[in-house]
Amino acid sequence: MIEAVGLTKRYGAKTAVYNLSFQVRPGVVTGFLGPNGSGKSTTMRMILGLDQPTAGRVTIGGHPFRQLPNAPRQVGALLDAKAVHGGRSARNHLLSLAQLAGIPARRVDEVLGVVGLQDVARRRSKGFSLGMGQRLGIAAALLGDPQVLLFDEPVNGLDPEGILWVRNLMKKLASEGRTVFVSSHLMSEMALTADHLIVIGRGQLLSDMPVKQFISANSADFARVRTPEGEAAQRDKLSGVLVEAGGQVLPEPDGALRVTGLPLPRISDLAHGADVRLWELSPHQASLEEAYMRLTQGAVDYRSTDDKLAHLQAPPQPGQPGYGLPPQPQPPLPADVPQQGWYAPPPPGENPYAAPQPPAPAPQPPAAAPQPSPPRPSIQKPSDTTEDAR
Repeated sequence: MIEAVGLTKRYGAKTAVYNLSFQVRPGVVTGFLGPNGSGKSTTMRMILGLDQPTAGRVTIGGHPFRQLPNAPRQVGALLDAKAVHGGRSARNHLLSLAQLAGIPARRVDEVLGVVGLQDVARRRSKGFSLGMGQRLGIAAALLGDPQVLLFDEPVNGLDPEGILWVRNLMKKLASEGRTVFVSSHLMSEMALTADHLIVIGRGQLLSDMPVKQFISANSADFARVRTPEGEAAQRDKLSGVLVEAGGQVLPEPDGALRVTGLPLPRISDLAHGADVRLWELSPHQASLEEAYMRLTQGAVDYRSTDDKLAHLQAPPQPGQPGYGLPPQPQPPLPADVPQQGWYAPPPPGENPYAAPQPPAPAPQPPAAAPQPSPPRPSIQKPSDTTEDAR
């Protein structure tokens, strides 16, 4: 069993995990969920003794990982499938791990067969695909036949057959009484694999309960009701009857009604009493993804925004949706988005990698031509001959 008590980890001014307490019991698959940056990987590293807690403690079978005798035979882990020397073959990689832990060499061939890599056992791991690397990492975790197993994103890169294999493997290991702790972002897969969930957000515990109880506690079930199409009066009549009976009714975009607060048999009786025909009356239970999103919506650190230039995408090609339709009018580009030098191609003959040149000065209006000054009256100087005549 894995037990964490008051687990805290700080990196300088950043607190990655704060006062985290939980138990991972044997015999069930325990899912470890949380948004990116919530502290899942840090918690797993502290469980395996790779990071030292700032406060609190975490133990495996009552002992810290570093105090376990021959830890590889008691704990197996897959944290990083790329932690393999690329020049080694799959078999040599596992053989070196087995020799360090005193595990017989025949066990290497056994786990290669378990993960389906026996045909490529002598190939260098640097040529492995992402899915093959995941299988090799799982083989390393199973090498010592441990009672405690930790997997961080074990289905990353696997095809559907591989995902199904991992799911069945986790359940088989748990059914043998082992402790299985799995971290994943695939909610649909976790809903099919995990029996219990531990959810954290921003380093703190948000939930620790079975999967079914988690979904029920973080979602609202409702009934989907549909009346005959084109008979709006029937739908309005049914809505009024259901509201009078204490239900909450919300219209859906496709014309159906979402009803909460009333069980399905009660809705059926009320519709029959009001002489309203029903085309659909079905229960709707929220998925694990819906419940998870509702719980963690306030603990997400990274959120995307709308692309201001999404309307500038290329027109659809033949075979794509929307091909052949007339172009729709597009909204003008926002004023704060530059319209030259960013999304538009450079003018012909211009080097797009040249340093930007300062803008040319605006042309100045021509100066007014100077007006000629009026002619001055000429003053004639008396000539010498005139003086002489005087």
